[in-house]
Amino acid sequence: MIPARPLLALFLSSVLATAEELPAKGLVLDLDAAKGLTLEDGDKVAAWRNQIATSPAKDFVKRDEGRKVPGSGRPLLRKEVPELKGRPSLVFRQQELVCLDEDAFDALSTGKGHTWLAVIAVHDQLVGLKDVNSFFGNLRNGGKYEGVWGCLNDDNTLWWGARNGLTFGRFDANNPQLLGPKLETGKFHLVAGRMAAGGGTVKLELFSNSAKPVAAAGFPVNPKANPSRMAVGQERDAIQHPGHESFDGEIARFLIWERPLEDAELEAAMELLRATYLAGS
Repeated sequence: MIPARPLLALFLSSVLATAEELPAKGLVLDLDAAKGLTLEDGDKVAAWRNQIATSPAKDFVKRDEGRKVPGSGRPLLRKEVPELKGRPSLVFRQQELVCLDEDAFDALSTGKGHTWLAVIAVHDQLVGLKDVNSFFGNLRNGGKYEGVWGCLNDDNTLWWGARNGLTFGRFDANNPQLLGPKLETGKFHLVAGRMAAGGGTVKLELFSNSAKPVAAAGFPVNPKANPSRMAVGQERDAIQHPGHESFDGEIARFLIWERPLEDAELEAAMELLRATYLAGS
């Protein structure tokens, strides 16, 4: 039997190694269901703190504005999820947490490029706006709704896209939609998106449970676009009808880099999260 102190040392070294393996350069958001939660009324999540201390985006908080029942927008903490090797997740049922910093994520779609990576599960979707069930987004709340959004169709077909604010449309050349596979309900998936850096037309890619893209499209970058507040569980700070475009499912981890990860970096990050979270991997 290994003594308790060496076991602790092994555990700590494993945790530190895991933290160091995720690419640090450009990492601006790390929401981890095991960390940084403010709970109310038992296991209802009122705030979720970004684990990147240097990021201008600090907390994702509950939004009561627009809701008939105060507090009804709070997701629920699910502890020790067997499918996540005992790690927790946040359960969203037409709910959202919003970062109130207006400009923290604007650069994702105006030239710097980015990569997002999420460990999520999907439930049956409670239909609001047809085929728009978003698990994150920073679309402007009005106008031509520029920004980025990760979503599901009503049948849980994965998709994501970007909007540059030059035209209004669902969908057109300025608002591409990258369609992925239909995600199995009751199972956690590793999904990601990547936008290349630069001006002109850049490449968007969607990934599902693999570092090989399942869809790609061109996106005309508008450096003058003005996205808005980032939300998780929703595609924007939709105070006119909160929950109407929200997804029904769970988020265990959500990461954003303010740069496109290189292929090898993305593959390594996905393999690390797979080994950390997904049972049977």
